[in-house]
Amino acid sequence: MKKYRLPATTSIAFVVLLLASVVAAGAELKVMSAIGVQEVMEDLGPTFERVSGHKLTIVFATLGPALKRIEGGETADVVVLPAQGIDSLVKVGKAAGSDVRAVARSQVGVAVRKGTPKPDISSPEAFKQSMLAANSIFISDPARGGIGTPHVLRVFERLGITEEMKRKTIYTKVAGRAGIAQALAETDVNISLNQLQEFAPVAGMEIVGPLPGDLGLSTLFSAVVMGSAKNVDAAKAMVNFLRTPEAATVIKARGLEPAFP
Repeated sequence: MKKYRLPATTSIAFVVLLLASVVAAGAELKVMSAIGVQEVMEDLGPTFERVSGHKLTIVFATLGPALKRIEGGETADVVVLPAQGIDSLVKVGKAAGSDVRAVARSQVGVAVRKGTPKPDISSPEAFKQSMLAANSIFISDPARGGIGTPHVLRVFERLGITEEMKRKTIYTKVAGRAGIAQALAETDVNISLNQLQEFAPVAGMEIVGPLPGDLGLSTLFSAVVMGSAKNVDAAKAMVNFLRTPEAATVIKARGLEPAFP
């Protein structure tokens, strides 16, 4: 897990929030997190452990597989997923709606291999023409259960370019940043579409921007304490921690926007 050093300007209120909300230190928490916020969770996890005294085990999955695992009986203390996934868990009684807290928002957009021309995506029509002009693109495999690709495919359908794009689309072999890095290494494709925060940690990619106008998709990531949580107070402390000003700084640095005041 990556280390994120607690800023020197960390607020007293931040520390008090963590310590006051925990009855017994030293709890072991399992967190199931979306790959879309993996960088955020890997940065913030060690900070939470250091300040609270709790230990985290964080497992990452895309939305579909994460829900299947939980519905199949796998337990977790805290789950961080796109809001529709959290809503599904609430509907089947795995978590309480009153425990859901918004954490971050992401955008689906376009990135290019560093050093290559950036396509014009200033308007829906410009985006369409840029996609038609591209020799090829790569996107995440929709079979892996992510959020970005299904939306991208709907955009292609709406623009009437589905058949043209089928012939030039390459799907990544694994989800998230690893799949993007692998596609860069194994292909000569220069353009990709995905959630923008998944491009941010890949050194060989440069973000162009979000999809234009009403083609865009904003995804809300929320956190919830699960009904299966073994230490509810510690789990609530973890969720509260993800909504502190210090956490907001990390969320922004990782290419997302905080979804809380």
